Amino acid sequence: MSALFNFQSLLQVILLLICTCTYVHSTWPTLLNKNKTGAFGVFWKFARIGERLSPYVAIGCFIMAFKVLSS
Repeated sequence: MSALFNFQSLLQVILLLICTCTYVHSTWPTLLNKNKTGAFGVFWKFARIGERLSPYVAIGCFIMAFKVLSS
């Protein structure tokens, strides 16, 4: 089953994208800052979410990790 049709898998993909984009933005800020608009602007927005809501993203990652390990 595709990640688009399974809600838990969709949440995992979104959390992984947020964490990855935040890491890339902290390592190479110019890579995402030059693409604030357009199709690649989504990755910049994911990085912003990861920076500003980092405690909630971390809690979400822990919850997803326990759900994956328990299933």
